[in-house]
Amino acid sequence: MTEAPPAALDSIDLDTALAALEPCAPRIEVEVARLPLREPFRISDHVFHHIETVVLHLEADGCVGRGEAAGVFYLDDTPSLIAQRLADVRPAIAQGVDHARLAQLFPAGGARNAFDCALWDLQAQRMGTPVWSLLGMAPPGPLLTTYTIGCVAPGRMAAQAAGYADARAIKIKLCGDEEDDRRIAAVRAARPDVWLAIDANRSLTPATLRHLVPALRAAGVQLVEQPFAIGADDALAGFDLPMALAADESIQTIADLDRLAHLYRVVNIKLDKCGGLTDGLRLAQRARALGLEVMVGNMLGTSLAMAPAWLLGQFCKIVDLDGPIFLKADCAPGAIYGNGYMDCPAALWGSGQQRVHFPSALS
Repeated sequence: MTEAPPAALDSIDLDTALAALEPCAPRIEVEVARLPLREPFRISDHVFHHIETVVLHLEADGCVGRGEAAGVFYLDDTPSLIAQRLADVRPAIAQGVDHARLAQLFPAGGARNAFDCALWDLQAQRMGTPVWSLLGMAPPGPLLTTYTIGCVAPGRMAAQAAGYADARAIKIKLCGDEEDDRRIAAVRAARPDVWLAIDANRSLTPATLRHLVPALRAAGVQLVEQPFAIGADDALAGFDLPMALAADESIQTIADLDRLAHLYRVVNIKLDKCGGLTDGLRLAQRARALGLEVMVGNMLGTSLAMAPAWLLGQFCKIVDLDGPIFLKADCAPGAIYGNGYMDCPAALWGSGQQRVHFPSALS
C-alpha cells in the first residue's frame, strides 16, 4: 500500500532510548470522553453509535503529558475498567515510574497504552525534545492511510466508497453473510482505482472464505484481515490465498505473534491491544524478525489516539489510521486528512509543545 518503502525498524534501539529517560512521579488525572459518531458504524458483530475513550493527563515539573485509549471491547477491556486501573496506580507511582515498569503495573491493553503514550508525551515536554527524536527516528511525515467502510448494504457501501473522493486505499468490513461477495463487487465497481482490503472481524468460516475467493480475485483485493474467530487460526493452514492474510484480533502481544506467525503474512498492530507505543514498536520489530509485514490500525478515537500510532506507522507497509473521520468532533488541533494521506501537526502530541484540548462536546 505504501508508495515508498517504510523506514527500517532496526534503526530504533528502544532499550537505549528508554535508558536515556529519567523516571518521574507524575500526578494523574483521568477523564472519560464520550465521542458521538457522524453515523452508526457496523462491523460483523457490533454496531457503534458512539465510542468512549479514556484521556490520561500526567503532570510533572510543570508539564502535562496526554494519552488516549479506547480499550479492546471484544476482550471486555472497557473505558470504565481502564479508568479504574489508571486511578488505582496512584500510590504505586508516587516514588517514580518509567516505561519499563508499566508492564508490571498493567496488563497489555488500554490502560498501559494510555499511560505509555502520556508518559512519552510528558518526557518530550520535560526534555524539550520530540518523541521521534528521543527514539532516534528520522522526522516523521504524512502517511497514506486506508479509509474504512462499515458493513451495510452493498449499494450504501458503494456510495460511501464513491464519497471518499480523496481515498487511495479503502478497507471494507464484511458481515459473514450471503451479501459479502456483492459488497466486494459493489465497492470495486464504485472505486476501480483504489488499493482494496477486506476485514471480516472474525465473521467467516473456512467454507464462507472459500466461497468468497472468486469475488476477492475479481475485485483485486490485496489484503484479507482476520477472517476467523480468535482460536480458530489453525484452519488457515489449508488455504493458499492469492492475497496477503493479516491477523488483527488473534494477535495482541508478542506471545501471540510467536505462536501464530506461520499462518499470516501481516500483523495489524493497535496500541490499545499491545499496550502503547513502546510495546507497539517491540511487536513490530519482532514481526519483521519473523518475516511478517507490519500494519498499524486503531480502535477509533480522536487524533490524540492516532498521533503515537502515526509514529509507528512510519515503519509500516499498511496504515489504517482513519478513526477521527468518523467523529462528529475531534480534539484540536487534529490530524490532517487529504489526498488519501494523514499527517499529525507538531502541536498535537509528542513534540514538547503545549497543545491539544478537547471541546466541551467531547467531555
